[in-house]
Amino acid sequence: MSYTFNNRTALVTGAGRGIGRAIAETLAKHGATVICVSKSAESCGGVADAIVASGGKAKALAVDVADGAAIAQAAETLLGEFTNIDILVNNAGITRDGLLFRMSDADWNDVISTNLSSCFHWCKHLARPMTRARWGRIINIASVSGIMGNAGQANYSAAKAGMIGLTKTLAREFASRSVTVNAVAPGFIKTDMTSEFVNNTDVSAKILEAVPLKRFGESADIANMTAYLASEEAGYITGQVFTVDGGMAM
Repeated sequence: MSYTFNNRTALVTGAGRGIGRAIAETLAKHGATVICVSKSAESCGGVADAIVASGGKAKALAVDVADGAAIAQAAETLLGEFTNIDILVNNAGITRDGLLFRMSDADWNDVISTNLSSCFHWCKHLARPMTRARWGRIINIASVSGIMGNAGQANYSAAKAGMIGLTKTLAREFASRSVTVNAVAPGFIKTDMTSEFVNNTDVSAKILEAVPLKRFGESADIANMTAYLASEEAGYITGQVFTVDGGMAM
């Protein structure tokens, strides 16, 4: 399906692989200029190069999204170059799993900084020009773990739940300026991050017992939902959380 983007510029964090790469490539296919952000210059550069090679428009930007000052500097540079970043997709995320009593302060803080605080910083620095232009799309890639909880993921679940709360609050703050803010909550999607249990027959069988569709999702499933929410056609949708999880959280 084709969506309308009207030469919009999008920034996607965590774009070097997995879901972020699929989102960046999908937005580019629909005509958006995509800024591919990841901590590794090599990974985001490879994605940007692939988009350009396929006829799209993209550039790479290496930023440690756990560093608020680095985000502020990157945003200032980008706004000088592009005037507006019309679409912001906060996808960057890490896991540092462990039961609560075994979870270190560093594991807690690293996940909160990368997964949640990064959203705050990107929104703070890129949303103001959206409100001035009276057009913008912010899509936060949360997780069903932020809705249902998940044993061994206190840090990750808390961060993703925080993203959902931030989504709903900013949707209310920005609505009068025609800037929409929504969240996509993936379930079990086949990526590098989930390969450990997806490729384990016993573990994957146990997981799929909780998935009514009885299969893992693909990165494209998340990218397609994100592309719709970023398009002109989704202008009357804001403050919502869309689970893409094979029916887990229904």
